[in-house]
Amino acid sequence: MSDAMEVRVPDIGDFTDVPVIEIHVAAGDEVAPEDPLVTLESDKATMDVPAPLAGTVTQLQVKIGDRVSEGSVLLTLHADRKVAHEDTPSAQAAVTDEPPPAPAGADHDAQVLVLGSGPGGYTAAFRAADLGLRTVLVERYEALGGVCLNVGCIPSKALLHAARVMAEAEEMAEHGISFGPAKIDLDALRSWKESVVGRLTAGVGQLAKQRKVEVVHGTGSFTGPHAIAVGERTISFDNCIIAAGSQAAAIPGLPEDERITDSTGALEVRRTPRRLLVIGGGIIGLEMATVYDALGSRVTVVELLDQLIPGCDPDLVEPLRKRVAGRYQDILLGTKVEGVKAQKSGLKVTLSTGDAQTFDQILVAVGRRPNGAALGADRAGVTVSPDGFIPVDAQLRTNVAHIFAIGDVADAPLLAHKASHQGKVAAEVVAGHDVTFDPLAIPSVAYTDPEIAWAGLTEAQAREHGVEYERAVFPWAASGRALSLARPDGLTKLLLEPGSRRLLGAGITGVGAGELIAEAVHALEMGSDAEDVALTIHPHPTLSETVGFAAELGQGTITDLLAPRSTRSR
Repeated sequence: MSDAMEVRVPDIGDFTDVPVIEIHVAAGDEVAPEDPLVTLESDKATMDVPAPLAGTVTQLQVKIGDRVSEGSVLLTLHADRKVAHEDTPSAQAAVTDEPPPAPAGADHDAQVLVLGSGPGGYTAAFRAADLGLRTVLVERYEALGGVCLNVGCIPSKALLHAARVMAEAEEMAEHGISFGPAKIDLDALRSWKESVVGRLTAGVGQLAKQRKVEVVHGTGSFTGPHAIAVGERTISFDNCIIAAGSQAAAIPGLPEDERITDSTGALEVRRTPRRLLVIGGGIIGLEMATVYDALGSRVTVVELLDQLIPGCDPDLVEPLRKRVAGRYQDILLGTKVEGVKAQKSGLKVTLSTGDAQTFDQILVAVGRRPNGAALGADRAGVTVSPDGFIPVDAQLRTNVAHIFAIGDVADAPLLAHKASHQGKVAAEVVAGHDVTFDPLAIPSVAYTDPEIAWAGLTEAQAREHGVEYERAVFPWAASGRALSLARPDGLTKLLLEPGSRRLLGAGITGVGAGELIAEAVHALEMGSDAEDVALTIHPHPTLSETVGFAAELGQGTITDLLAPRSTRSR
């Protein structure tokens, strides 16, 4: 028996007036279930609308360039079997007299269950689905994207962009252009930040729908080696990928007070405190200090160790230290917060120096700790270390062969881009591919002002492990592009293997360093030497050519600086 049906635009999230960019069929064409009919393009991604069942296209209702929304009619399809005409505006589903054949692994609800939907989790789920695996994605929050998209990487970068705009406006007053004091509407700023987050999380949700990844909202906890409980539902799986991330570390003994927040609370930007104390001089603390300094707070940073951004080479941090030393109220290195007393007039803080100061708000940014201990992983037989990490091998397997762990919960560094690459590897291993996670370099970036980025071997690591190296440092004071931006405070550094001058590591400080480091990471992965980078023609005048200049300096061929005599004869 045959029937005719209208194929409509399915649920595409919050997107409306989406353009049709490609039409894959014409009237009279026969199609099979899931064959692409038309391609739409949203702000987030392109999406194919598939055939809901087998049949023959009888009439197209759209053409390339038309704009459509959920429920818009795309074409008419003459079905080859019975269909049920739903009242909803989405494409109708086929109804058959016989149940479909059970897929492999149908004794479990999912072939792959991914626990956590941050960049690592959703990447793992989407890659698994693309490889044909029946996938369930469990997320405890309402929106997908995890900490990074919702309360981490993305909202902080939106606020940091606002801070950079205000700082540039101030700086231009020294060069003949004055805008006057900035007028800050915190409600509007917060609304814009949230719109950025919403756009991305909605896009991730739409990608999950397009890939037919089942999303289950709720906190997941293992009940055994092949099952996780989410609320009152128990979901069984063949394989599981743990991508449960991390949470902000706390300082014991601090009073319960709404004026004491972590980075999540600070990103709300509900008010601008007159005096802000940032406990922790690492990346997160300094990024939030950058934001609140631009908004008008008098910022004090307290760091227990003897330098800002511990683990980064001091020469890369020095331009940042100099800049913030002239802007912040104080930077106290080698200092510990001994106690905090909540008072009506403020938060009285006692320091290890014996000094006591009062602040309007405190941001605790002393790092993050993995969530491995909060998952009931022991009920699945999975080993969790005392510090919350779940040990894995090069294929991201835990000690239980069918359970994997990726991202912050698996190992350091706790970085979203590392998690994403691990997610792909884990999904491909589950699908039967013989792959491993073995990067030569994972870049780190502090989106401060100036930005700091580094990858590969650091000088501190080289000294610790007795690795011989040569250093080639190009100062941005010799960069025409940096000077024209009125920001010559940066530097580009390459560490080279003596003799072969193979690239061992790289570090960049300055405007846009986070964008520039990718070339060095690629060079490290390719095993490039200084000559490879130096002979790569970089556009002029750009900040990217400082990477080439540093390589020329190491190679002994630079002309934009007077290289040491010992290298000029190379």
